[in-house]
Amino acid sequence: MNKKVVVTGGSGLLGPFVVKEFLEHGYDVLNVDTKLPREALCPTVITDLTQLGQAYGVLQGAHAVVHMAAIPVAYSHPNEVTFQNNVMSTYNILEAAAGLGIKRAVTASSESSYGIVFAVHPFSPQYVPIDEDHPQLPQDAYGLSKIVNEKTGDMFYQQTGMQVVSFRIGNIITPAMYKRFPEFIHQPEERERILWSYVDARDVASACRLAVECDGLGSIAINLAADDTSMDVKSRDLMRARYPDVTDFRESLDGFETLLSNKLAKERLGWQPAYSWREEVEKTQ
Repeated sequence: MNKKVVVTGGSGLLGPFVVKEFLEHGYDVLNVDTKLPREALCPTVITDLTQLGQAYGVLQGAHAVVHMAAIPVAYSHPNEVTFQNNVMSTYNILEAAAGLGIKRAVTASSESSYGIVFAVHPFSPQYVPIDEDHPQLPQDAYGLSKIVNEKTGDMFYQQTGMQVVSFRIGNIITPAMYKRFPEFIHQPEERERILWSYVDARDVASACRLAVECDGLGSIAINLAADDTSMDVKSRDLMRARYPDVTDFRESLDGFETLLSNKLAKERLGWQPAYSWREEVEKTQ
């Protein structure tokens, strides 16, 4: 079996964890990015993925592509730059993958696609926990780019049968970032726009591998979040404090349960988040 996987964005915040996950499971990995990584875990090719020919070049001979490269947040660049970069790089990766006969692709969507995170006119979720059926109502180019990318995945699946898994990823936390948690875990006003969600980079990496290894997923969007919120305040109390107008609770929410549902990832991928800040913070002390 061909076990070559191309990881785009392998030099970024999340990318090295994805690269490590595949390497540790016996894959041949190529990193594709606009810069070299801090640590050379595998070969890296400096690439501009807004150029279709370069996307073709780096995907030659691959079994699967995990496309994490993107401008990762709203308003860090002019809106049209964010939109053009994120949409065209994803289109080109999937177009090249289709042309080369690659049948497995994973792309990075975002919880921001639901619109609450960067809303110019703030609004509340229609219900919690937010699952993949919740309306996507972005007011920013970044969130819009993620929706377009999900639709692009749908199109290539319809056209070629390529399996495309679009992960709506919550706030990514690397191991070094846990030391900051005690600063905000008792303050409901902090992190309310992301519904206090988070997900460990290592858990995202394992989900990416499972998405490559699973069969029969078609084109699907899946939330990725830890099992708990990032707060030491119970979930219902968080909602009462910051979103008191929300009355539709789809789970019992007796404790610190996530408000960004991860049930679909567990059902379709057999994924289980292994890391919680409640244990990881102690390791940073």
